Amino acid sequence: MNETNLILSKLPYQKPFLFVDELFYVDENGVKGTFTFNEKLEFYKGHFKDNPITPGVILIETMAQIGLVSLGIYLTLNEDVSQIAFSSSEVDFLKPVYPNEKVTVISEKVYFRFGKLKCNVKMLNSKNEEVCNGTLSGIIII
Repeated sequence: MNETNLILSKLPYQKPFLFVDELFYVDENGVKGTFTFNEKLEFYKGHFKDNPITPGVILIETMAQIGLVSLGIYLTLNEDVSQIAFSSSEVDFLKPVYPNEKVTVISEKVYFRFGKLKCNVKMLNSKNEEVCNGTLSGIIII
């Protein structure tokens, strides 16, 4: 099993709350992956009526799953990690993400020390336009 598949298998999520389709690369400095927001996802029924867009909290979760948790798993592959907890975010939203859009998340590690991981993360749509960006942090309990 290659490293990206190993990381995907260790993600602590499952459908319908798994927002990672593919990881293109992951190394000690960052990660890049994708997710497609299927139009049948439950939250589109109510956000917004007659004009569905992906909720910002789901965009943050997607950025966290790819850009923070996947990287945290990679950085601790040789350690016994009991939990990865999302601790903070500051995100700017620039464009909406619609049903059936495929997004790419690119994360760059700011630091990983004392069990805390901080990353600068951005999300791009299929036109390579930035839809949101920000700083995400998490705590890795070993």
